[in-house]
Amino acid sequence: MNRPIAGVLAGLAIILGAGVFAHTAVRALVSAPDSVGTSTPPSRAATLAPRGVPARLVIPVLGIDAPVEAVGVNAAGDMRAPSNFVDTAWYEYGPEPGARGSAVIDGHLDNGLGLAGVFRHLAEIPLGADIYVETASSTRTHFVVEATSTYPYQAVPLGELFNRADEPRLNLITCDGAFLPTGRTYDHRLVVWAVLATSTAQAG
Repeated sequence: MNRPIAGVLAGLAIILGAGVFAHTAVRALVSAPDSVGTSTPPSRAATLAPRGVPARLVIPVLGIDAPVEAVGVNAAGDMRAPSNFVDTAWYEYGPEPGARGSAVIDGHLDNGLGLAGVFRHLAEIPLGADIYVETASSTRTHFVVEATSTYPYQAVPLGELFNRADEPRLNLITCDGAFLPTGRTYDHRLVVWAVLATSTAQAG
């Protein structure tokens, strides 16, 4: 085979392989603070209903009004965490908040050294609490907390957390428990399960 052509084909194979990995090679492991494990992500275009990409997460009872980053997966195949400790992050290969299925937003508990993160007090959220997700166009989707659960960090029910066939839901996840210096992570994960309360409306 002609050497230049072989080089081009090899390059295309590498690019294709990287794309397939980014969309399918996901470990069943939660490994924050850098990332959160996911179920296998499909093409984004195939999963999103026209709800709007989230821009802010508002939880009045906790005083949270935080920007939302759109994230995918890292090289290890895990959902990325926010790039800083004051933002939250939405898994962009899953549903948009309010569309069919479970939208997932993660956030840091702290930096492992005690500096508070956006979800520092997430464990204090009461059942029935209101959660709002706003888009850049000020469309607001309202969720209500249905349950909270804590899991060992390697035993989070990822199929339920990233469920794409369920009614519209919003699941929040952060670290919990004791910090493991060797793994640079906490030994548990806290999940807040919320269900859609109302249709979208303009934020006031």
